[in-house]
Amino acid sequence: MLNSIGLYSYLSALVFFFALSALLIFSARRNQTHISLKIAAVCSTLWSATVTLFYLRYLSAPILLPLTEIIRDFAWCFFLLKLAKLGQLNSEGGVIFKLTNSKKGIAAVAALIAFSILGPGHLLPTQLSILTLNHDLPLIAWISISIIGLTLVEQTYRNLDNQQRWALKHLCLGAGCIFAFDFFMYADALLFRKLDQQLWVARGVVNAIAVPLITVSITRMSGWDKSIQVSRKVVFHTAALTGAGIYLVLMSAAGYFIRYYGGSWGGVLQIVFLCGAGALLFTLLFSDRIRANIRVILSKHFFSYKYDYREEWQRFTHSLSDTSHEAPERICLALSALVNSDGASIWSKSEDDTFKCIASINTPITKSTGTEFNSLIGFLARTGWVVDIKEYNETPGLYDNLYLPESITQNPRAWLIVPLLFDTTPSGFVIINYSDLKASINWEDRDLLKIAGKQAASLLEQHQANLALLQARQFEAFNRLSAYIVHDLKNILAQQSLIVANAEKHKHKPEFVDDVILTVRNSVDRMTRLMEQMRNGMRGSSPETISLQQFLENICAKYNRLRPLPLLSANVNESCIIVADSDQLANVFGHLIQNAQEATPDSGSISVTLETDENRANIIITDTGSGMSEEFIASRLFKPFDSTKGLTGMGIGVFESREVVRTLGGEISVISQPGAGSSFTVTLPLAEQPS
Repeated sequence: MLNSIGLYSYLSALVFFFALSALLIFSARRNQTHISLKIAAVCSTLWSATVTLFYLRYLSAPILLPLTEIIRDFAWCFFLLKLAKLGQLNSEGGVIFKLTNSKKGIAAVAALIAFSILGPGHLLPTQLSILTLNHDLPLIAWISISIIGLTLVEQTYRNLDNQQRWALKHLCLGAGCIFAFDFFMYADALLFRKLDQQLWVARGVVNAIAVPLITVSITRMSGWDKSIQVSRKVVFHTAALTGAGIYLVLMSAAGYFIRYYGGSWGGVLQIVFLCGAGALLFTLLFSDRIRANIRVILSKHFFSYKYDYREEWQRFTHSLSDTSHEAPERICLALSALVNSDGASIWSKSEDDTFKCIASINTPITKSTGTEFNSLIGFLARTGWVVDIKEYNETPGLYDNLYLPESITQNPRAWLIVPLLFDTTPSGFVIINYSDLKASINWEDRDLLKIAGKQAASLLEQHQANLALLQARQFEAFNRLSAYIVHDLKNILAQQSLIVANAEKHKHKPEFVDDVILTVRNSVDRMTRLMEQMRNGMRGSSPETISLQQFLENICAKYNRLRPLPLLSANVNESCIIVADSDQLANVFGHLIQNAQEATPDSGSISVTLETDENRANIIITDTGSGMSEEFIASRLFKPFDSTKGLTGMGIGVFESREVVRTLGGEISVISQPGAGSSFTVTLPLAEQPS
């Protein structure tokens, strides 16, 4: 009985090691570490084949058993020595260094091998008997070799870094199992003076179990290019059948206990239970969703990726950053390129919370009612899935509670719907056209599209934020222009109000009538210019050459109706010329003089001084009025819409004046003390004079 079990045990080891050898032989790598692993796998195949042939009585030379075993052990030790270089264990003073560079150590290993091979009669698997004392030395040699192998495994694993441990821990575990079992078997034989037949028989299965562990590490070792791979379909069906078999075994065991403990109802309950279990199994096996999930799990964890993600991400990022197209078009091009499609359309959330097509590539822009995508948006928000429209039409059960409008399902070019999720909220989606080069997508394509969609959603949100910011800036510019114009209208209204107030008293004077006509004419001209500015959206008119002294004389003459009178003092030549918009500059000095008049009693004084300093002109407006505190100047003077005049002021006069002066390359500075008056200095660059 044990002979037949031993045959199958070592036959399983032969099959596993042969498959491992084939996998390694067809690998494209040729460095010393990989070659030594191939030699170890081939030697293990040779050893298991030798034992199997002994069980079948095709071999009769006893020396072949210990010889092949010694070759196998030596091959694995040689591989572990090569593997130790990954952990840099061959440094001077280390265990590996001493073992490989000490002549005495090598001589000791050679002596152990000689004693193992030349010792009296190694036992055959069919000749188990009590050992005599003269068998101790070969057993000690075998135990020593097992200890050396375990030491190499331990030293290799202990000195690997974290990344190497992740790749090689299963290989170390598999090799450790082989040497640990040999140590236990030979130590037991040495202790009890008898080679345990059951341990010998189980040895083949133990070696076979080590092969899958070694294979896992092979798949993780960088640089291995396995030319032979099991297809995804074979792995899927194998996993499905294995799972079904385990399920049936468990259900049979449960049915046995139900029959055993069910009393008189046991047989009936067992039949009902097994029928229900079988129906459940077939339901699960024929479930499209479960089968799809199993395929994804197997593909993710048992097969290599088909994309070079670094290259794909660089190409995708380059497409998104290409400024030759607007952001929506760039998103369409980048996502469609991932699946080799020639076009796509992008749908984005509008201001009324409906989704509309904002751009398309090789696809006509279609109109929508706005609410037909509610089901799709809810589904994308819940799952974040990429929707395959053909798969939806054929198997709608895969997409729970999803309804696609006919504008999508009946579109012959529509293929995939990629969600654009910003955080967890859909900011839009992209409908990709069918590809002429790609008929279907798998889980890896879906994962790539999903993560690319999230990146594209950030770009879309930024694009929409930029549009909103641009619109806000346009409104801000219009509001600022409106505020300035309203401020000018207030000044015009103040002039008209002054005329009305003095009309009853001076209406019979010809000089007053002439002054009223002139003031009204100027007001009409100013209002006409203001209307033109509103129409053009631009403040002011074209710059012109201005003689500052004459300009300031006209401004002071304009404001001589109020007290105190502004007195101009200028000690400059006619070359004091600037280039500016005369209307805006008149508003600046007029506002400063008017403020000085309002803050100064009639008995006070206002002076306007014009000075030049190299290539700059300084206009100093000084009054003896109420003055301002330093805190007011720092926090409120130039703050828009902050006025000390109550309902009659808007608080933008000084702010506008400073902005106008700054646009000319100048600046306004203030010196003031409460109760002592204020001094405003306007500095302006002089125009260059022709040589």
